[in-house]
Amino acid sequence: MNRLAPILFAAFLFISMGFSANEEMVKVGRLKYKGGGDWYANPSSLPNLISFCNAELKTNINPEEDIVPAESPEIINYPFIHMTGHGNVIFSDLEAENIRTYLEGGGFLHIDDNYGMDPFIRIEMKKIFPNRELVEIPYSHEIYHQAFDFENGLPKIHEHDGKPPKGYGIEIEGRIALFYSYECDLGDGWEDPEIHNDPEDVRQKALKMGANLVQYAFTAQ
Repeated sequence: MNRLAPILFAAFLFISMGFSANEEMVKVGRLKYKGGGDWYANPSSLPNLISFCNAELKTNINPEEDIVPAESPEIINYPFIHMTGHGNVIFSDLEAENIRTYLEGGGFLHIDDNYGMDPFIRIEMKKIFPNRELVEIPYSHEIYHQAFDFENGLPKIHEHDGKPPKGYGIEIEGRIALFYSYECDLGDGWEDPEIHNDPEDVRQKALKMGANLVQYAFTAQ
């Protein structure tokens, strides 16, 4: 584990919640991975979520996302990493180790199945954490009760296979380090409204749940 990580993330918290004297901005990233899956899906999603968080949570996040390759040691510079796509995902041993070090050092990874990602991501999770399992997060968990309350867990944004939305996670020392949203499609709900023509109340639910994830990532110890 990177021994500097707790210090770095404490600094990120100080900056992101608006307490920086020199108005530095924390950045969030999108994970770039190999395997043929469209890691670049939903290009307007993260910028819209950032704008929502800056307005509603008074965070101080750079309005533009950064692209973070899975193997990059620079991943440690991002307290919140988002990953999405529709298809195949492949992590090399180096990439899996890099992501594991990031998560064990205090980082937060949100994986959002944009449909078709599930069978691949579950296999790749075993490369990152061979001895850990994705477990469903109970509705009572604080991740659903940050700035906004979600008494029934994840909101349903898009139907996909008609299954209920599920939030899975991997905990490290009592903190959810990886959150996986399945049969939900939060990222589609964050997109510009004209792209999917979702009702505004549905978009708001997606943005509010996304804000909860960001707030949890910045504040969970």
